[in-house]
Amino acid sequence: MADEKPTGELTLRTLAMPSDANAAFDIFGGWVMAQMDLACGIRAAERARGRVVTAAVKEMSFAKPMKIGDTLCIYTHIQRVGRTSMTLKVEAWAQRYLSHVMEKVTDADFIMVALDAEGHPTPVPPEE
Repeated sequence: MADEKPTGELTLRTLAMPSDANAAFDIFGGWVMAQMDLACGIRAAERARGRVVTAAVKEMSFAKPMKIGDTLCIYTHIQRVGRTSMTLKVEAWAQRYLSHVMEKVTDADFIMVALDAEGHPTPVPPEE
């Protein structure tokens, strides 16, 4: 695990702040998940060339805690494109405060659906 590297494209980086932590100074898992959802929205909207929504998040478990001051790095990889949906593999990594140490916090599969202007599922266009 020490040699493990992130998979996918770095899509979002943000700093874990005191307002994102519990009384033990651990960052809330829900905050990490929300950042993962934001990254998926960015990556999926780029691929769909339009509006997308999160349809599902498959199993997520936390391997390591995030701490105040760590930089959260979210990596995304589009695993599968269906007719109107995409499955993205998302990894959340902590770059530890004032260091180059990177540790995987969690990962999950996010299913995103492309929507048209009326909010109905629409085909994901072919890759350019």
